[in-house]
Amino acid sequence: MHILRVANFVSPTSGGIKTALRHWGEVYQERGHQVSLIIPASSKDEPPVTQESQGTVHRVPATPIPGKGYSLMWNRARLSALMDSINPDSLEVSDRSTTRWMGRWAGRRDIGSIMISHENMTGIMVRRTPVPDVPAVWLADFINNRSAHDYDAIVCPSRFAAEEFRRLGIPARVVELGVDLEVFHPDDSHERLTPAGGSRADDDALHIIHCGRLAPEKNPQLSIETVRHLVRRGIKTHLTVLGHGPLRDELIENSQDLPVTFHSYINGRAELAAVMRRADVAIAPGPLETFGLAALEALACGVPTVCPDEGALAEVVRDGGLAAPSDPAKFADAVLELRTRPDARRLAREQAETFNWGRSSDEMLEIHDELAVLHSRR
Repeated sequence: MHILRVANFVSPTSGGIKTALRHWGEVYQERGHQVSLIIPASSKDEPPVTQESQGTVHRVPATPIPGKGYSLMWNRARLSALMDSINPDSLEVSDRSTTRWMGRWAGRRDIGSIMISHENMTGIMVRRTPVPDVPAVWLADFINNRSAHDYDAIVCPSRFAAEEFRRLGIPARVVELGVDLEVFHPDDSHERLTPAGGSRADDDALHIIHCGRLAPEKNPQLSIETVRHLVRRGIKTHLTVLGHGPLRDELIENSQDLPVTFHSYINGRAELAAVMRRADVAIAPGPLETFGLAALEALACGVPTVCPDEGALAEVVRDGGLAAPSDPAKFADAVLELRTRPDARRLAREQAETFNWGRSSDEMLEIHDELAVLHSRR
């Protein structure tokens, strides 16, 4: 089977979607499938087509979104012509809005189509737009209904993500993501080193890492304010912020009086894991996460994690940390509890081991196979 994947919200500094695309593509190929991927070009210097571990990658000219760090592929005629030339047997789209027409494209070709919902449209419309709550929910419902109409299957990475479809009677499938347990693993470096690489012998602070993109929907300010509460309580602490995004400069300004370090962007996964595993506790503050891959990577490194009691993060963290209301004082309480919890690091790792990319990819392939059978009978 030749599987074509398309994703708009992918950039050199993006996280979860890009990681999921890479791992799924790699396993799809291991299982004997041909894989193509269409994503926005991040610069004019990039080659338009590359052969990578995840398959053939096509980079299409795109329009930058000011202040967001993303570029979008808008030219429908260009995209349609490229998709025609690729001539896939099945389509997988990681965007419900700007590329929704692709489901109809697949329908005209009589091939299976899957839309993967990586975001919670209802939460974004209600909490991140000026639209009043009631019409915001109506608009989100309209978009979700249209997505279900245009695609053969809707796939979500968590029960939380699936709920906004299921309450409309749409049978969304849940396929949890995975984590690379070989790259992200615990070791004894946290006993000797701080996340910045300093000696623990000279530093008895509580070391916290922030996991997540620095964007409004991720609520990174909660991590900063949690540290502020800990400092006010007289707790010697230090926060290392892992992640970039449009709020970075504002957050740096707001935390100048606090023990906070904003880490430079880390390209390599092994380097990221090395920094992560040296922390005592992680904070993953996103209230609208539909999965939370960064939090899962922290757990895999043996770092117990505090997350909101809303969104999907609590589904991922479970016994590997604590879920708390999105309040700095409550998060500070949870951080201190995890600091002294017996076997917290072991429990974090064991929780991460319940997720893997092989199973996630095979569940996706099962859906592609089901749709191929469905279309062969028409």
